[in-house]
Amino acid sequence: MALPRSTPSAQGVAASGVAAFVDALEAHPAIDPHGIVLVRHGHVVAEGWWAPFTPDRLHLLYSLSKTFLSTAVGFAVQEGLLSLDDAVADHFPEFRDQLPEASRRILVRHALAMASGHAIDMATTSITTDPLEPVRGFLLHAPEHEPGTWFTYNQPANYSVAAIVQRAAGTDLVGYLRPRLLDPLGVEPVSWQQYPSGRSLGFTGLHATTETIAKLGQVHLADGVWEGEQVLPDGWAAEVREKRVDTDREGNPDWAQGYGFQVWMARHGYRGDGAYGQFCVILPEQDVVLALTSATEDMQAILDAAWTHLLPAFGVDGEGEDADRALADRLGALELPATGGAATGSGTARTSWEGSGLTAALEDGGVVLADGTVTLRLPIGTGGWTVLEGDDDAPPVAVSGGWTDDVLRLDLQFLEGPHRLHVELLPAGGIVPQWGTTPLDFGMLNSMLGQRAPSPLA
Repeated sequence: MALPRSTPSAQGVAASGVAAFVDALEAHPAIDPHGIVLVRHGHVVAEGWWAPFTPDRLHLLYSLSKTFLSTAVGFAVQEGLLSLDDAVADHFPEFRDQLPEASRRILVRHALAMASGHAIDMATTSITTDPLEPVRGFLLHAPEHEPGTWFTYNQPANYSVAAIVQRAAGTDLVGYLRPRLLDPLGVEPVSWQQYPSGRSLGFTGLHATTETIAKLGQVHLADGVWEGEQVLPDGWAAEVREKRVDTDREGNPDWAQGYGFQVWMARHGYRGDGAYGQFCVILPEQDVVLALTSATEDMQAILDAAWTHLLPAFGVDGEGEDADRALADRLGALELPATGGAATGSGTARTSWEGSGLTAALEDGGVVLADGTVTLRLPIGTGGWTVLEGDDDAPPVAVSGGWTDDVLRLDLQFLEGPHRLHVELLPAGGIVPQWGTTPLDFGMLNSMLGQRAPSPLA
């Protein structure tokens, strides 16, 4: 069940403004855009994916996962599985009495608003303190501030809420959301990383398509209504977008406007977002949802470009069929630049390398790259991106690159997330890997080459 499609002009959108936004993303040296779906008045008016990315590819959403979690909490509240005014600790009676009194004052509503009162993100501390039960590892450390009064982006606060929902529901988050949200919205299989086994992370780890992001944004924009039916609990979308805590200590302007239940207030509208440029931007005044997947460490630049180019494009008469067609053609031809290089090296080029935890060797006209856990067999010098779908032992990846004299340079674009690994195989036999955006594993996730989604569960 896809969102309905329309032309920009039919929904009062200037195609040139959308094109200018795309141009701005591509022109920024630190942004690799992956996919975009723009919705106005409930209709997709622009969509595109930068090859080697495709519409049906699951993409790691990082902290945009949190907005799906807060949606799950709405159902759990409606069903009486929990209350926003429950103490988090009361859902863990097996260790509640071990906790400092200040930790026992953290309510579900505080944790959901990143207002547990801790002064720093407790992610590493929680998993180090108790790797078997990170909720206990988190709550054993008393917050420095009164819960509800102090914002800190604090991953285990959200992990704890996710654990409460799953414990009360008797299933993981995907299983819980499937009949309540995912099926009604027509969302195909998604996957959510787990730790420990059977418990979805909640604060990160969801893999979904760009259109799934757009559907989540649209159902929140419409106050929970989807195709004329009330899908979200009545009033929950308004609860999510209500400002709960000040964030004025944040450095970027669109992060300093306040925080709701797993969404950021912004200079325009509000949003869920995730590390390295995963966005679900909701603009109620314009009746717009912008879903974007990308790879960047400059997320503010994406929002700046949206305010500069997209906002003026809404509420106009449209620019007609020619402009709409030109935009569609532009979006249909999107591609990330590939790394060049020849299929063969110089006469003195090496055939094997080792270093930085990797080994590589020439084999059958390509190179075999391994990290002790995952092995990838990569072509060389194809002149563009070659997609390798992977298997049980290797993730889907696109590769480009080749020889420049006696140096072999390869770019590995992991297709289920915002990570690209640049690898140089040097004449002296060493290997130099460099991430474009470094994977955030929180001590829970993957090997260097194993940046992949878990098998879809529902």
